[in-house]
Amino acid sequence: MSGQRSFFARLSRYYLLFTAGFAAFLLALSVLEQEGMPRAWIGYLFMLVTITLYATIGVISRTSNVTEYYVAGRRVPAMFNGMATAADWISAASFISLAGGLYLNGFDGLAFIMGWTGGYCLVALLIAPYLRKFSQYTIPDFLAARYGSGTDKRGASVRVVAVAATIIVSFTYVVAQIYAVGLIASRFTGVDFSVGIFLGLASILVCSFLGGMRAITWTQVAQYIIILVAFLIPAMWLSVKHADNPVPQIAYGKVLTQLSAREHVLETDPKENEVRAIFRQRAQSYQARIDGLPGSWEQGRLAAQRQLDSLRQRNTSLFDIRNAERYLIAYPKSPDEARVLWQAAQAQNQKRAEPIIPHAQPFPAADREQSDIKRNNFLALVFCMMLGTAALPHILMRSYTTPSVHETRVSVFWTLFFILLIYLTIPALAVLVKYDIYSALVGTQYANLPTWVSYWANVDKLSPLISIVDVNRDGIVQLAEISIDADVLVLATPEIAGLPYVISGLVAAGGLAAALSTADGLLLAISNALSHDVYYKVVDPTASTQKRVTISKLLLLAVAFIAAYAASQKPADILSLVGVAFSLAASTLFPPLVLGVFWQRANYQGALAGMLTGFGVCLYYMLHTSTMLGGNASGQWFHIAPISAGIFGVPAGLAAAILVSWLTPAPGRRSTGLVEHIRAPE
Repeated sequence: MSGQRSFFARLSRYYLLFTAGFAAFLLALSVLEQEGMPRAWIGYLFMLVTITLYATIGVISRTSNVTEYYVAGRRVPAMFNGMATAADWISAASFISLAGGLYLNGFDGLAFIMGWTGGYCLVALLIAPYLRKFSQYTIPDFLAARYGSGTDKRGASVRVVAVAATIIVSFTYVVAQIYAVGLIASRFTGVDFSVGIFLGLASILVCSFLGGMRAITWTQVAQYIIILVAFLIPAMWLSVKHADNPVPQIAYGKVLTQLSAREHVLETDPKENEVRAIFRQRAQSYQARIDGLPGSWEQGRLAAQRQLDSLRQRNTSLFDIRNAERYLIAYPKSPDEARVLWQAAQAQNQKRAEPIIPHAQPFPAADREQSDIKRNNFLALVFCMMLGTAALPHILMRSYTTPSVHETRVSVFWTLFFILLIYLTIPALAVLVKYDIYSALVGTQYANLPTWVSYWANVDKLSPLISIVDVNRDGIVQLAEISIDADVLVLATPEIAGLPYVISGLVAAGGLAAALSTADGLLLAISNALSHDVYYKVVDPTASTQKRVTISKLLLLAVAFIAAYAASQKPADILSLVGVAFSLAASTLFPPLVLGVFWQRANYQGALAGMLTGFGVCLYYMLHTSTMLGGNASGQWFHIAPISAGIFGVPAGLAAAILVSWLTPAPGRRSTGLVEHIRAPE
């Protein structure tokens, strides 16, 4: 016990010194900015210093010891494990996208915060302490031991299915994190998006490759400190600016009232209604072209060709000819392609034609039926996020790193505390930024647009993160003319608020820390599942500890590069990818984990049936209803969005596991004894 106390005291000193050093670094950069240091250099310094810091911790913490590499030696104090888990949890989706989602969706965006926070209560009550009592390395380890009934074949089957689920869930999640790394690196270093992804990948690998869970844990504690400072400073600045109160959670209510009044003014503004009418006409035009297929496609193609020929014959400017050529090249190659593109454009214009949705109004809709559909989707999303949280492999792995079951329970408390410091600020920040844009940017003359608009518009020229176009040609910015991607709002907040550029660099460092910390944990979960659960437990049980760790490192390297390539293809926005991962985790892993702890009758056949059924139902629904995956929204069950596919996968998995367990022989004494052991008081 005294050794634990001295270890805790030593860690506290180290991280207090780190915090003081980071504060001094911020102060020094602020002074240098005042003295005229170029902005680009500030961005480079933030990226260089933070990545070097993480790499240094990774090098110092390098290890080839199996217990250290997989579970940090099971000696991480509860408070520091809580900080590391919070950093692991506060991913790019939380840091970058969540406030943006609340900005765009208002009340409906709270589903993520409620679901993710509530999920940790399930972790504390249903799973984490029992996994720590089990005292192994991975989630497939527990499922294989619980349902193996003492026979290698049964344990191996459950293990392989659990490994497959771990890989699919974690890979989907890690692609979103690496996408965020590319977004941040490209904005603050000026490199191409794809190059930014692989630069960020290098820092991920230095942390996780050399020291595994040991290096990741101590890196994540440092990353949490940076995340907290980076998120709170802009929120507090805006809070003082709009409410004369430095506590954003308290200022939130006052600014929300001001925002509601501003929304009412804009709702009745003739210019706003004029712009929305233009978007409505464009949507109707696209609908007419869709209804006229295939003839409308052929007419459009011929018209584009005639326009180009006419320009060439008149010897007009090269600029106009190039634009006409680009339009013809981009024109759909077939009626089927035209239908897809025109439907997307019609939906986008129709959405921008809709009236302003009050930020605080729950489930806004034109009629009661549509409001009920929104409410049901809200509750379904909360359900999926909660149960997905309680089944994410990279989060549950942290249950193994504390010295005891009691420390695990305390660690979950600290995790919730550190997460809430951020999560209670996110809704306030969304309202503060929204009010700033509604009151400062809207009404600005196009000739006087702030410089941050052009900065962010040029990060990704093919799919601009922000777009402001003078639709009605009056020279004044209307709200409907502004299009902002949810993934850019937090990163642009310091510039929107008029803060010094050093704070922009700080926020970028915080976003990078959030993405890197989660990516580290996810990649380790994948590589450990492959090296420990497949290679060591199934392929080569006689492998030495050195060989097992080496295999894990090589697999981590391979998975990281595959994930980076997938992220460079920009498969979807960050929140969508994360939602898919949570629904799959809830549907596949939650039923066998909970039944494995609380129902002794659950057996091997039931676990396999539950995992395969839950995964199959969830994946089928996503493929069948998601337009991004080739499905059609008309196939939705009860109008539930594909991101919440777990609402069907979880009950299907539970029902299959229970039914099959009842219809097949009861598990052996070894399985029931394991349940009794992990549930016995420490």
